[in-house]
Amino acid sequence: MLASSREQGVDVIAATSHFYPTENNPAQFLQRRQASYERLCEAMQADGRAFPRILLGAEVYYFEGINTADDVDRLRISGTPLLLLEMPFSPWTSRMIDEVERLHERRGITVLMAHIERYFRWQKEEVWDELASCGILMQSNAEFFLSWRTKHKALKLLRQGRLQFLGSDCHNMSSRRPRLGEAMEVIGQEARDALEVQAARWLPKAAEFISV
Repeated sequence: MLASSREQGVDVIAATSHFYPTENNPAQFLQRRQASYERLCEAMQADGRAFPRILLGAEVYYFEGINTADDVDRLRISGTPLLLLEMPFSPWTSRMIDEVERLHERRGITVLMAHIERYFRWQKEEVWDELASCGILMQSNAEFFLSWRTKHKALKLLRQGRLQFLGSDCHNMSSRRPRLGEAMEVIGQEARDALEVQAARWLPKAAEFISV
């Protein structure tokens, strides 16, 4: 997946393993993630090819009380304030939305909501307006721009400034392979420039955390 991403022009990649609070606490998760990362580095060095540099992060699944949970800030993408948050695939209650907004208000945390296209069927339009007004950032997956069913909406949201980040959501090289290169071809130069501005704004200090 890393080699394929590099071939598509990806220089730096955020590795965001799933964090489920029912399975691990942050300390346990970070220990497991570090062990996996070290194994990955050994394999990359042995391979000898050029790979993207890696930022360590997490895709944090929402849980009740997340806004006051200890150590949740340790799950941010390395060198950034960004906390990638995955929400439930169901209508969100006002309490859930309030917790997300309060999490975003915590010092040093900027909430980046993962793959927002997967939630549209359950949420009202005003929910997105409220979250955006709080400064919460939105990310979509490359597939959103590649499916003929959703491509038009994806481009519309991006040009309206309602999407700030694009993710690969790659899990394997078969059913969920990296397709960022294909998505960037669909997006076009003007929107690509807008995405690069966001990256420059939110990831300026990330380089010091990057390892090869």
